[in-house]
This record gives sequence, structure tokens and C-alpha cells, in this order.
Amino acid sequence: MQCVLRLLSYESKHLKNFNDLGISEVLLRAVSEAGYTQATPIQTKVIPAMIAGNDIVGIAQTGTGKTASFVLPLLHHIHEQARKPQPKTCGALILAPTRELAAQIHDNVRLYAKFMNVSSALVVGGVKPQKQIKALARGLDILVATPGRLEDHQSTGVIRLDATSTIILDEADQMLDMGFIPAIRRILGSLPKRRQTILMSATMPKQIRSLSNDFLTRPQEIAVTPASKPIEKIEQRLMSAAGQNKRQMLVDLLKNEPIERAIVFSRTKHGANKIVQHLEKAGLSAAAIHGNKSQGQREKALAGFKNGSIKTLVATDIAARGIDVDGISHVINLDLPQVPEVYVHRIGRTARAGKSGIAISLCGEAELDLLKAIEKLVGRIPGTRPDGSTAPAEEKQANNPLSESQRRNQRRRRNGHPNNAQPERQGKSGRYNGGGRPNGRPNTGSNNNGANSNEHRSNARRSA
Repeated sequence: MQCVLRLLSYESKHLKNFNDLGISEVLLRAVSEAGYTQATPIQTKVIPAMIAGNDIVGIAQTGTGKTASFVLPLLHHIHEQARKPQPKTCGALILAPTRELAAQIHDNVRLYAKFMNVSSALVVGGVKPQKQIKALARGLDILVATPGRLEDHQSTGVIRLDATSTIILDEADQMLDMGFIPAIRRILGSLPKRRQTILMSATMPKQIRSLSNDFLTRPQEIAVTPASKPIEKIEQRLMSAAGQNKRQMLVDLLKNEPIERAIVFSRTKHGANKIVQHLEKAGLSAAAIHGNKSQGQREKALAGFKNGSIKTLVATDIAARGIDVDGISHVINLDLPQVPEVYVHRIGRTARAGKSGIAISLCGEAELDLLKAIEKLVGRIPGTRPDGSTAPAEEKQANNPLSESQRRNQRRRRNGHPNNAQPERQGKSGRYNGGGRPNGRPNTGSNNNGANSNEHRSNARRSA
């Protein structure tokens, strides 16, 4: 999988040259060979902070270059220290919620370490452990792992973490949603107290804040975008699916929209398979990726999606983490997510590397409560609702040059409020209980995919 630094179209005043960030010459050479000279805002802030040895809480959306923001300074430390790891230990540990995201991070490690002598390994579920055991036996500079498989190896003595000086938790909020926080706490508890801890998350639920308070030491908090807000370049649309067949609506969309590549989100694994069958009967190329697929099947589906032989990838939320493919023009929510923050993660698959993208959500009558929870987090989504109401496009920021404050005033004027009226404070949203499900939100939603199982939790360890 080819990995690149994700550079968004920020104004030049927000960008810095990598030469100014203090990273080693060998890393500058690797970055330059990849074709990049300017760092994104998250990189300009995280890289110097990590080099200085600070613990960090980083809040950044997908597609902002956050992977390189922690991989580059980590490699810088390894280059500067030049220590050989002891057998069955790792100098640095990077934890990710899914195999795909872990593989993407490991690809970044290898990409930027190409002019260095760095030992690294990928340890994930879904594959036989023998090669992983052999790699761990030698000792590693960097171990990239999913929590479930790492704990498996810890329990058999294959790896110990008493010599690990740096740990990075990527997509911490997604690990919460998948029920991995107890495992994360156990893993953190097995590390030396003197260490550097980096926590990266797109959102900051209470449990993640608590994790930071318990395990990080005077962390530097770095936020380059408001938590849980979609990026500006995504055009969001809502379509009512009241009384309609969602799968047929999807076929019509895929045939009529100018789609380069599309990811379609299904709530269940069985539903994802049914969607693919329906699309193939309609003459559309599609493949499914979810926790019941083997690693080989998932890699084959991703390869076809990348090379263009498969135009539509149907995914569940867990499996979609870490999909890093250029040119995803559309994200389609066939089922609305039950956790509002997941909506932000989903649509973040498009509008990457400075491009624009389109996110379309099909909403059934039974999903109105889910829609309300999402809009409480991200604002009103333009389009038609199952109850017959509509939201005009100017209410949403996509393709709208107005600032957020200007849009608020515009909405208040339409509602009969004076320009200087104070906006009503929104309540907190997206709270999680310990199991990763929305606290107080109904477990409901239209599911025309013929299944009602929930993939979050019961299959999280096996999926990872």
C-alpha cells in the first residue's frame, strides 16, 4: 500500500518547510524523495513537540497528515539514539484499532525509514502468528500492532514491554468505540513509567480524556481542527429513503453520480455482502470488506479498489478504519451510524489530500433519531428528510464561502432572530459508555440489508 503525506490545501502561512522542523537529514531525504517539502499544521506542531520529549494529546481528523506527524519524530529519535533493541522487546509501540490502519502506519514507517537501518514489524490478527513470533524474537525498534493480537503475544511471553520508551495510540476514539479501552489500559500498565506517550484522536470523548489524565504526564494538547467537525471540502447531502428501497437508491446513485471511487457504509457484515450481490446483479463492480473476511480477501478487495477494477467498496465501520486510498470521490451512508462521531470518521474517507468530496446519507423513517444526533454534532445536513422537511444547501458549509459565524447569523435571520442574538448552546453529544455504544441513544435505524447483528464489541478483537 502506497502511503503519502496527506497535504491539505491550507494557506501558505499555515505551512512550514520540513527543513525547519528539526528532523534528521536522512528523514528529510526520504520526505523529499516522496515529493514533499511542506508540512501540514498537525505536523508542524506535533513533530517539534515529540522531538522535545513531550507527552502529546493530538486532535486531528483523518487526512490531515497525522500519521507522518508521529512517525517522523519517532524515526528521528531512533536515528539519534542508535540503540539496538534486546530480544523480545520493542523500543517503540504504535497501537491502532484495525489491521488496515496498522498496515497503513507500518507502510509509513518503512517509507520514511528507507535510508535508515530500522527494524519494525506488523502484528495483527487474521493471519498466522509464526512470522510475527519470529520477528518479535529478534527485538524491534518499532512494533505496530492491534491490541488483541499484541495481548495474545504478551500472554505467551513472545513480547515484553518493559524496555518500551515510546507508545503511540492512534485513533483512540475508535478504539473506545470497539471496546478496546480495557486492553489499552492493561497494555499501558505494563509499560515503564518513564516513557513518552502520544495519544491521537479525531474526537475527544470523556473516556479518552480520562485515559489521557491517567496515563499521560503533563501532555501538550494539539488541536488543528475542531473536534468532531467535518472538513470544509466535503459536500454533504441527505436523501429521504422513506418508503423506498435503499439498495435500489444506491444503484441509481452509483449509475448517475460522477463517481471516481465510492465507499458505501453498511451497519452489518451480512448487510455488506447483500449490498455487493445487489450491485453486481445491476452490473456494477463492487467488493465487501468487513471482519468476517480473511486478511487475504480484504487485501484483494483493497487492491482492486486502488487499481480501479473495483469502483465501489462496501464496508463496515470497523473494517474501514485505515483505508488510505487516493481518489475516493463519494462516501455513501446506506445506514446511518449509531454513534454520531462515527459519521465524521466515515465521511473523512473522501476530500483527502486537498481534494473535494461528496458524502451522501440515505435516511429512513426509523433513523430520524440517529440523524438528529448527528446533526447536533455537525450541524444541519442539506437535503430532504423522511418527515418531509428540507434543509437548504446554504445552511451547510460545503462549497459555501461564508464563515461559520456568518452562516449562524444567516440562519438566525431566517428564523426571525436579530443579528446580535446569542446562539443557543448545544448540549454535549457523542458520549460513550464503557461498551462503546452511544449513551442514551436508541439502538435503532432502518436496515434494509437483512441483518440486525452489531459488529462493534463482540467481533472487535477478532476483526483486529
